[in-house]
Amino acid sequence: MSSASSPVNHRYGLAWLALVLSALAGAYWWWAVGRPVSLPDAPSARIACVSYAPFRKAGETPLDPNAFISPERIDEDLRALSQRFDCVRTYSQGQGLSAVPEIANRYGMKVLLGIWLGADRKANDEQVRLGISIAHKYPHVLRGVIVGNEVLLRGELSSSQVAGYLHEVRAAISVPVTYADVWEFWLRHPELAGSVDYLTIHILPYWEDTPVSPERAVEHVAMVYAKVQQAFPGRRVMIGETGWPSAGRPRQAASASLINEARYLREFLRYAATVSMPYNVIEAFDQPWKREQEGTAGGYWGIFDAQARPKFAMEGPVTEEPHWWAGWLAGATGTGLFALVGAWHRRWRGWRGWLALKLAGFASGCALAWQFRQMLFACRDPWEWSVSLLACALALISALWLARWMAAQMAGGMSSPLPRWLRFGWLFVLAFYGLLLVFDGRYRDFPLGLFMLPCIAHALVGWLAGRHAMSMPSLEERFLAVVVPVLAVVVLAQEVWLTPVAWIWLGLNLLIALPVLAEWWRGRLRLQTQQA
Repeated sequence: MSSASSPVNHRYGLAWLALVLSALAGAYWWWAVGRPVSLPDAPSARIACVSYAPFRKAGETPLDPNAFISPERIDEDLRALSQRFDCVRTYSQGQGLSAVPEIANRYGMKVLLGIWLGADRKANDEQVRLGISIAHKYPHVLRGVIVGNEVLLRGELSSSQVAGYLHEVRAAISVPVTYADVWEFWLRHPELAGSVDYLTIHILPYWEDTPVSPERAVEHVAMVYAKVQQAFPGRRVMIGETGWPSAGRPRQAASASLINEARYLREFLRYAATVSMPYNVIEAFDQPWKREQEGTAGGYWGIFDAQARPKFAMEGPVTEEPHWWAGWLAGATGTGLFALVGAWHRRWRGWRGWLALKLAGFASGCALAWQFRQMLFACRDPWEWSVSLLACALALISALWLARWMAAQMAGGMSSPLPRWLRFGWLFVLAFYGLLLVFDGRYRDFPLGLFMLPCIAHALVGWLAGRHAMSMPSLEERFLAVVVPVLAVVVLAQEVWLTPVAWIWLGLNLLIALPVLAEWWRGRLRLQTQQA
C-alpha cells in the first residue's frame, strides 16, 4: 500500500508528535522515580513494637502445616530486630514460633504473643494449649497475649465463640489478654470488650473500605483512635497494626510505593511520640507468601525486605528506584532492536523511517522495563513468570511489526497491509483483563507497561491509515471496541475517579478502540452512499 498523503501534512505531524512525546514520557518517568524525595524525619529510628513472621524466604508459608522455622533462624532475625525494636508481635504458635519468647528475652525484647484462631476447632484448641503453656513459662517476657487475629473480619468465628476462647485463656494465665481486629469490627461487636483486658485495633489507611491518601493517613489514624476511645470510655486501646505497602495496586487515592511507606511510617512515629498510645507497626520483613491472598501489596509491608535489608532510612531523602538508569538502558536497547528489525526487507529510504523506528523503540523499551519492574514485585512462581514474559514478548513482536509499517508510511515508502487478527487479538486480551478488573480487581495490578505497546502502536497505525483504511471491521472487532472502553470506565468509577493509573488504563483502551470505531463509522457512511 503506498502512502496517500505527504509526510508533512497534519496527520503525519501529529503522528510525529505522538512518537516524540511517548519517548520523552518514558525517559521522564524513569528519571522521576530515581530522584530523591525529601520527607520529614522520624523522631527516632527506634520503634516500640513490630509484627514478626519469619516466613520470608522463597517457598516459606505459614499455610503449610509442615512448615518449620529453626531457632537459629529466629535468633538471627531477633538479634537484628533488637537493634531497632523493643518488642515483637507474633500471630500463632507452633511451626517454630514457640521459641520466640525465649530468644526475645535473650536480646532484651518483649513479646505480644499471638494465638491463631480459625474455623478449625481442633487447630484452635492446639493453639490455645501452646499459648497458655508459653505464657506460664515466660510471663515476664510477654507484654500481652492476643487471642485471635481478624477472625471476625474473615467470618470464621462468631463473637460469642471468640469470647469463649478469650475467657478460657484469661482464666488460665496472669498476662493481659486481648483480641485484635480491624477497628470497625470492634464498633460492630462492643460486647467483646468485656472479655479482654484491653482493646487491640488495626488501622490500615491503605486497606480501608474508603482508602485514605498517604498525605491524610496519619490524620485518619488519629481520628479513628479517638473514635474508638470515645466508644469505649475508660478502656485502654492499642493500635495492633498500622503501616503502608511499598508496592502493589493503587486503591483510589492510596498509592503503594516505597516513598509513601517511608512517609507514612515517619509521620506516624512523629504522631505517636506526641500521645500516650501503645502501638505495633506491621511489619518487620516483607512476606512473599501473602501475595497469594492479598495481591502484590500483601507481600510488601515490611520495614525490611525479604532478604532482611532495610528498605529506607528514618531520616533524609528517600529514592523510589535507585536503579532508574536501567529504564534508559532498556530504551536504548529498544532503539537498536527496532532499527535492526526495521532494516530487514525495508521498502523505503530516508531519515524519517529511521527516526520513527528509533523513537518507537526507545518508548517501547522504557515501557517494557516498567512492566518488568512490576513483574519483579508481582510474579510469585515460574508459571506467573512464564505467562508474563510470554505476554511481553508478544507485545514486543506486535510493536515491532507495527513500527515497521509506520516507518514505511512516514518515510513515504511502501508498506504491506496489516493483518486484522493482530488488533483483534489485543482487543480480546484487553476485554478479558478488563472483566477481571471489574469483577475481581481488588488485588490485581494494572499492566500498563505491557499494553502501552500494542495500544499506542495501533492508535498510530489507525491514525496514519485514516480514511484510506477502506475495509469494514468485523462484527467481533466492533463489539470488543465498544466493550473495552466501557469496562475501563467501570474500573475508573470503582476507583471513584481518583486513581491516575486507572485514567491511564482508560486512555490505553480508548487508543486501540477508537480507530476501530472510526473505521466502522466510515464504513457505514460508504455503505449509505452506495445504497443512495
